[in-house]
Amino acid sequence: MSNKPRDKRMSIDEVVGSLESGMTIGIGGWGPRRKPMALVRAIYGSDLTDLTIVSWGGADVGLLTRAGKVRKLVYAFVSLDSVPLEPNFQRARQNKLIPEVVELDEGMFQTGLRAAAQRLPFLPMRAGLGSDVLVNNPHLRTVTSPYDDAEELVAVPALELDVALVHLNRADEHGNASYLGPDPYFDDLFAMAAKKTYLSVEKVVDTAGLTVDSPVQRLLLSRMMVDGVVETPNGAHFTTCTPDYERDERFQKAYAAAASGSDEDWQAFHDRFLSGDEASYQAAVQAFGEETDK
Repeated sequence: MSNKPRDKRMSIDEVVGSLESGMTIGIGGWGPRRKPMALVRAIYGSDLTDLTIVSWGGADVGLLTRAGKVRKLVYAFVSLDSVPLEPNFQRARQNKLIPEVVELDEGMFQTGLRAAAQRLPFLPMRAGLGSDVLVNNPHLRTVTSPYDDAEELVAVPALELDVALVHLNRADEHGNASYLGPDPYFDDLFAMAAKKTYLSVEKVVDTAGLTVDSPVQRLLLSRMMVDGVVETPNGAHFTTCTPDYERDERFQKAYAAAASGSDEDWQAFHDRFLSGDEASYQAAVQAFGEETDK
């Protein structure tokens, strides 16, 4: 019997084919930064429905709400940074197209992931006390410290995930993965909070190569945390994937204009960029860039 770690490389279609309607899916990254957009685009074009999405949201939330995939959304914000409120999300929220929403303080969101990662039903914290977070989320409860202080704290429930989807810069075929940019964006918490984690990366390298471009401390995920690895060059587009590339502001502007426009505007954007597979998307993005460079 071989002791060699198994090869976990998969295709985008294989990952999405393993998902089921009704699942709770956590999406890593942070707003418009290092989102697993190739996987999100594949879900957008799939038959999956009735999803619970847990995300520090950006275009991932925008696309999936626009496609009517989301039954429940758990989020701390949904932003594109230079576009403060993600326009597809704004449309869905204002028109009550998301049946259930849970809006949390950013610290509470992180604490919920930590509770799930530690296999705890909840973790206590002070954030939320005296705020409308508790008013707007009546399912949230408080607990009293069992010690002499008897302090009242918010009991933040675990954000348990069926699946986590994250995007990093490099990985080996076994699922060990590193980020090369300035921030891990809590992707390790998403992985530990989930029953299964699928990882998309800019490049699959041999294990020794994971430490070539970055110090060892930027190894974020171990193979024990990852169930599948997908090599997707430019797979975080149009979000950042520093240092491989920065956010495509011109494309984001076109996306935001289509999302904020008429149904016909969005349909034209969909037909050009989102109606095919990932290779078709990347080809259309390249053509768009060449046009705008003229």
